[in-house]
Formats: sequence, C-alpha cells, structure tokens
Amino acid sequence: MTITIKQIDELVKSAVLREKDATRATSRKEIRRLAKEQGIVLASMQGLYEAAGKGLYHGITVPAMNIRGLTYLMARAVFRAAMKNNVGAFIFEISRGEIGYTKQPPDEYTVACLAAGIREGYKGPVFFQGDHFQFNRARFYESPEKETTAIEALTREAIAAGFLNIDIDASTLVQIDKPTLEEQQANNGRITARMTKFIRNLEPKGVTISVGGEIGEIGKSNSTVADLRAFVKGYQQALGPSIKGISKISVQTGTTHGGVVLPDGSVAKVQLDFNTLEQLSRAARKEFGMGGAVQHGASTLPDEAFDMFPRVNTLEVHLATGFQNIAFNFPDFPRSLTETMHKGLAEKYADERKAGETDEQFYYKTRKKAFGDFKKELWGLPEKIQGKIGEALEERFALLFNKLNAVNTVDLVKKYVKA
Repeated sequence: MTITIKQIDELVKSAVLREKDATRATSRKEIRRLAKEQGIVLASMQGLYEAAGKGLYHGITVPAMNIRGLTYLMARAVFRAAMKNNVGAFIFEISRGEIGYTKQPPDEYTVACLAAGIREGYKGPVFFQGDHFQFNRARFYESPEKETTAIEALTREAIAAGFLNIDIDASTLVQIDKPTLEEQQANNGRITARMTKFIRNLEPKGVTISVGGEIGEIGKSNSTVADLRAFVKGYQQALGPSIKGISKISVQTGTTHGGVVLPDGSVAKVQLDFNTLEQLSRAARKEFGMGGAVQHGASTLPDEAFDMFPRVNTLEVHLATGFQNIAFNFPDFPRSLTETMHKGLAEKYADERKAGETDEQFYYKTRKKAFGDFKKELWGLPEKIQGKIGEALEERFALLFNKLNAVNTVDLVKKYVKA
C-alpha cells in the first residue's frame, strides 16, 4: 500500500494528539503495520555492542538522541541525516523523567518516530532505548519494593512498545558513606542485576535486549575504574553465571544534564575528562567484555569535543538539550508562543525557582516541560517554520554523525545486528 505525505502526516497527528480512543489506537497500529511493510524493523544493539567488546570494530561512537518534543519533526530530521550519511548506528531514546514531563509514553514515542521513518522513506533497523530508567533515591530507601515495582512496570511498558534497549540507572542508590567501594556499589549492583533478570524474562522470542548499567550519577563526582570493578563484582554475584549481563556502562566524567546555566541563560563551558572516559571504556571491554563506556549529558558541549569521543573509544553518547535549544531558540519561532509558554511555566513551576535565579536561568531549566504542557501548540507550528527548524536540526544531526564517526555504519549494523 502506498501512503501519501498528507496521509502519514494526518495519521501521526491522530496517533499522538487525539485523546485515548479507538481512532488513536487504530492509527498507532496502522503506523506500525506500514513501518513493517516498508522494511523498518525494531532492533537491539546487543550484537553490535558485543562486537565492540570483542574488538571487532573501534573508533565509532553511537549517538543516542533524546527527542523531548516535536518528535515527528525531529525524528524526520534524524532519518534524513542518517540516510544522507549512510548511518545505521543511531538510537532514539527517552528517559523516565522525560516520559513524564513531555507526556510521551513509550508507545506514543515509538509510533511518532516510526511515522517519521515512513515519511522519509527509511528502511532498516531502528533502535529505541529506555534511557535513565532511574531509581529515585528517597523513594527507594523509604519503600524499596514499591520503587522497584514502578521501574519494572515502566520497563514492561517500554519493551511492549518496541524498546529493545534499556538503560537501568541505580547509580542513585550508591552509598558513598560506606567504608569500601564494594559496599558503596552494593545496592547499585544488586538492583541492576534484579532488573536485568526481569528484562531477560520479557524478551521477545529471538531477541536479546541490550541492557545498560550506570556507576556514577550524572552531575556528581567522576567515576573511576575501581568504581567499575566494585560494581561489576557485586552485579555478577547477584546475577549469576547463567544470565547474560549488561552490554555497556554509563559513567560520570564531568558533565551535567542540560549543562550549567549562567545568569544570562547561556551554558557554562565544561571540562570533560576524556582520559577517565578512555580508561573506563577500555576496562569495560578488556576486563568485562562490555562494548564500552557511555557518556551522558553531552549535547551542550562545544563542537570540537565531539571529535574526541570516537578517539577514546566511547561506545555511546547521549544527546538531548542541544536539539531542544535549536527549536526554542530558532529566530522565526513565534514570539507569542514563547511568551505564552513562559507565562505557563512561571505559574506552574514557580516552586522550582531558586533564590536569586534570573528569568533566563529559570526558563532555560524549565522550558523542556513546555514540550508536554504545550504539545498541541508546538505540533501546530506553521509548516514553513517547521520546515526551517527541521533543516537546522538535520544539519546538526549530520554534523554529530560525522564527528562521532557514525557515518558509513549501515553495513556494520547489518553484519552484527539481528533485526
């Protein structure tokens, strides 16, 4: 069946913007059918990352992109840039927090991106990832089983939606006041092992989901190889020898999500520790057979920093805020909508404003939530403006693909990924 541009545009709007009803469900089902018919296949990074762990390829960093809003528009730009640069290794991801404040449940996120692939004529594997399925420290230590059950429910929902890559983040449970590293990482290793077992029991037939762990909470002190060893020791003991473990490890090397916002609304320069990142990635591969280390919170780094990730064999890098900034800072973005969003943010999130914080700092930190609160308004931007924003995004994605050396990876993915 051939579908027109107008038809897929209307279908995805129905799948995303309609209230929960039979028409929305039918639209989502139809998008999945059309994607499969076109040759778009949901896939896991497991095979590719196992190949990295065996040293079968190196010097390629997989970009994992958090699309917080304008998802159809942004995903279309991703697919265009990927197709023009022969990129097969790229991931669409969304975190536990983003699912909440952007009002994008896993199923909605998947079908919006699949519709974008249909619109742009993409064929091949597509990777969806649950990013930072993070345990809330306070809630966990108040009621461990309740918080764990909540993460399990989200994970079950994500896998059902086609997320075949899941990053478990129990780094928040590290107890830094304990006397030894093994004791500090004990809860992290134990809970990550429990979640790994849970995920293995939910895998579709013939699929090994790529599971990631995390040893250092982003924004805190830098991770060390000793931290990694302590985590893995506890993790492997809790997991047992018969269950396949994690394929990668997320670490902290000096970044924060969204960057550090200065009073004028600009983002402070970050000194990322590439030596530590290289050491951790090497240890993950050589000692534990993982694909390597993962860098979070990187999208606001200066452009020259991205060349370094493949040089130090970073397996994967997570990117989000930079794409959001392209949309909201676009010169032709309607001023009236910006003012409406700012007013809504100021009223709804007033309790999040810190003493002495400027308007620029407050709006920069909270505007990501406008993607959920003003979803319909953003999806309704004039087509001309959407087109220009899409072009700017495509240019940015292409730049990142090239700097991360993810170009010309279609054949590599075909070789190692079981779609």
